[in-house]
Amino acid sequence: MPSLSLRINLDPKGRIGPGKIALLEHVATFGSISAAAREMRMSYKHAWDLIEEMNRIFGKPLVVAQTGGRKGGGTELTPAGLAVTARFRAIERAAASAAEQQMAALQEEISA
Repeated sequence: MPSLSLRINLDPKGRIGPGKIALLEHVATFGSISAAAREMRMSYKHAWDLIEEMNRIFGKPLVVAQTGGRKGGGTELTPAGLAVTARFRAIERAAASAAEQQMAALQEEISA
């Protein structure tokens, strides 16, 4: 079955897509940029650069580092990071739902 991949152009600032959103989700899951990068098989520097790019695009931090404390620090999404992630996934679901009938027809063309 064909699949839909969504990228949102936020001209002129940049764009977001499933890779950047997955990075944010992994940061939220693992509480660490380095762990998120390892999970996605990318360098820490590349992950950090993507996060910095998203911070620039949205004009506010999407990720914040926590230092010290009982847990020994870590990283988490800011409310803006959580909102961007949730909004992107909602847009993705809406687009997939809207395209479902056409995607099925496309699959029929492939199978014919």
